[in-house]
Amino acid sequence: MLTTELTALLHLASPALPIGAFSYSQGLEAAIEHGFIVDADSTREWIANGLANVLARAELPFIAHQMQRWQAHDEAALRSANDDYLASRESSELRRETEQMGWSLAQLCASLEWGDAAHRATLAAMKPIAQPTAFAFAAHAHDAAPDAALAAYAFSWVENQTAAALKAVPLGQLAGQRIIVALRGPIGEAVARALATSADEITTFAPQLGILSARHESQYSRLFRS
Repeated sequence: MLTTELTALLHLASPALPIGAFSYSQGLEAAIEHGFIVDADSTREWIANGLANVLARAELPFIAHQMQRWQAHDEAALRSANDDYLASRESSELRRETEQMGWSLAQLCASLEWGDAAHRATLAAMKPIAQPTAFAFAAHAHDAAPDAALAAYAFSWVENQTAAALKAVPLGQLAGQRIIVALRGPIGEAVARALATSADEITTFAPQLGILSARHESQYSRLFRS
């Protein structure tokens, strides 16, 4: 991997990226509320299951295919896939999350003039835009390899889930680092599985997550927006 590509992906995976990821738990806070997460072991299991059964089957392969569409600059296919992804969100919170983060990342791409003018015009015209579609644009704009881009996205997701758990379970910093280290291997497995997934095989079927996310909308006490 070229140093410039690595630096770009570290930037995209950074928690300092101003797209608001820190304000979302993607159902983790509701899982804590309902007793599925109580300690470091159950936190690791929850995040590992999300990585293997949600990201690897849905978001990661979706990003890989969107990167191909950005490469071909197939505007119709990009918009159709983006609309399908938005429609697949199980709750209003998850829908608002991907739209807000997608909009923020698209604005950042435009402000920093990533990619060429024609691709940026297509990005700007896609409203609302899902966050994985915007991430695929940013990865393509930096000539990132699909496997590296997916690994960066997955690591960022794992890190954000762990950070949410540190605040809400709560856990200590060392426990959080152990979770991240334990999931290095599963991240690679998730990326490999995603790259072998055809567009027709992508699925967002995760009923427990959908139910917990819907319940989070009326949860009395909460730190996060999802």
